[in-house]
This record gives sequence, C-alpha cells and structure tokens, in this order.
Amino acid sequence: MTGTRTPGGGADYLLEVQDLKVHFRLPRRNILTSGGTVHAVDGISYSVRRGSTFGIVGESGSGKTTAALAAMRLAHVTQGSIRLDGVEMTTLDGDSLREMRRKIQIVFQDPYSSLNPRMRAGAIVREPMDLMDVGATGERDGRVADLFHRVGLRPEQAGLFPHQFSGGQRQRVGVARALATQPELIVCDEPVSALDVAIQAQILNLLRELQHEFGLTYLFISHDLGVVQYICDDIAVMYLGEIVEQSDRVSLFSLPLHPYTWALISAVPSARRRTGDRDSRVRLQGDPPNPIDPPPGCRFAPRCPFAVDQCRHEKPTLREVREGHLVSCHLVGSDGVPPYAAAGDAS
Repeated sequence: MTGTRTPGGGADYLLEVQDLKVHFRLPRRNILTSGGTVHAVDGISYSVRRGSTFGIVGESGSGKTTAALAAMRLAHVTQGSIRLDGVEMTTLDGDSLREMRRKIQIVFQDPYSSLNPRMRAGAIVREPMDLMDVGATGERDGRVADLFHRVGLRPEQAGLFPHQFSGGQRQRVGVARALATQPELIVCDEPVSALDVAIQAQILNLLRELQHEFGLTYLFISHDLGVVQYICDDIAVMYLGEIVEQSDRVSLFSLPLHPYTWALISAVPSARRRTGDRDSRVRLQGDPPNPIDPPPGCRFAPRCPFAVDQCRHEKPTLREVREGHLVSCHLVGSDGVPPYAAAGDAS
C-alpha cells in the first residue's frame, strides 16, 4: 500500500491533502544561467481528523511551514488537491475563497511581529469579524470581550496596544484573533517557539482547553518534537519537501521507523529518559541537500548512516508497514523492523 490513506467520503476528516506540490521559480542571476526551481513541498499527502491535532515536524527548510500556508491558500499551489470540509480549495477564488477562509485561521510564530503595533488589541481581534462579516455588527464588541476572557486576558486589556503586553499575552491575543471567525481548523505555525519555556506550557494548555471547548481541529507546525509529543495526536515527519514517516503519536515515539525520525527523537530529552538511555543522542553529519537540485534517490541518503546503493539511486515510496504507520525507506521491510534495530542485531 502506498501513500496516505484517503478515507472514503471524508466524513471523519476535516482537511484532506493529496499530492501537494509547492515549487518556487527563482529569478535568473544573468542571461547565461537559469534561475532554477525550489522544490519546497514535493508531493505530500495527509488527512486531518476532525477534533484532532495533526503535527508536521522537521528541520528548518523541510517545507513544513510552506505546506501549512499552502493548505490555507496563502502560498501558491503548483499541483495537488486540498479539500477542506469536502470542498476543493485549489479551485476557489474571490468571494468563494473568502467564505471558506472563515473556516480556517492561523496563529503565527512570532507574537511580536504578527500583531499590528498601531492597532489596539480589541481592534486586532475584531478585525477578522469586520472583514468577513461575522455576526451582527452591534454584537462584535461583546464577542471580543468574551474571546479575551476565554484566552485568559481581562476584557479591559482590549484597549491596550501590543507593546503593552508580554510575549505570552501577545500570543493569547493572536489566539483570540484566530477564534474570531469561529473557524473549524486553526493552523498553529510554531506558536510557542518564540516564548519562554514556562509560557510555552501555558499556551499549549490553552490551545488544548480551547480545542475541547469549541471542537477545534489543529494543524500544528513545529521543529520541537517535545512540544509535538505533548499536543499532537498524529504526526507527519518532513524532510526536504517530502513526508518520510507518518503515524499516531504513540507509535512514532515508541518505535520510529525512518532513520531521520530516529535521529530527531533521540534529541528529545524526555524520550531518552523514557527509554533509560540518556547517551543515545544520534548526531547527523552534513547538511540537507539543495532543494533546487534534490538527489535522485532518497533525499536523506547523503546523511543516513545506514544508506546503501539502492538508497542513493532509487526513490522510496511512502507505504504502510503497520496499521496507520507509513514510512518512506527502502531499509524498512514488511516486518516493520527499522534499520537501526537491524544494525544493532547484526552487531
């Protein structure tokens, strides 16, 4: 079986992405050279269950944020299908696209730059309601006050400017703004990476509480597997524009199959403590290949300690080796034994 399972009818899935590609054409430096094409996202497929949190993780440059922006139609889609609540997003434009965007909002990474410094916090939260004509005009200020309360801010703080809030409070304003249109799906793009560790926990707990209260679905983007392990139900691991492994959280952290996932999880202190091996950190050598000219075989092969000749010349397919657990690796057989485990047995 290849690719991500696409459920029949999509009744239990809010977001379904199939064979998504986002390529950026670079300008030519001069008349003698071609500009090249960046393969930012190169044929990924995944489905997000209603009411769940789906995480996309990977190093900087893996394409995870571009994939999320493309799902919102905030990045140009080169190829593929994006279905939100059964509606094909890639063919929408104008008023029909605006109407669908009421159902999907985003919490940005940096609370310092994602809020307009010239607007008061209350106006920032109300703005999406005005732009998308959500609710009666006379009820919107009351809705703003209610949202402030729900995210842990005092209603009177609506009159303050962003610089008068702490970083965590700014992100709470960002969360309130995302809730303003009563969305079904919220994209969380590294929402806690710019915050102190103690504040990170508060925001993550807030997101969980709001999810249970409003029945929200999250698409959660992060490079921090510790955060993903805490909040996500299902996880896709991206490397250089492709998904290399995908499964539920428990399966991914208890037995990662792809060598790249194995290396990432080894860097999570909580994962090492749980296995009792605190010195098992896997340190990858080298840098990811150039996304303008990716290698012909497995894109992780140049850094993989287990790579064989087949890995360097033949592109692996994303296939299901255990129920709900997909991996793109030649060295993982149908028995589901990862290459690092096989190497340990051999030694």
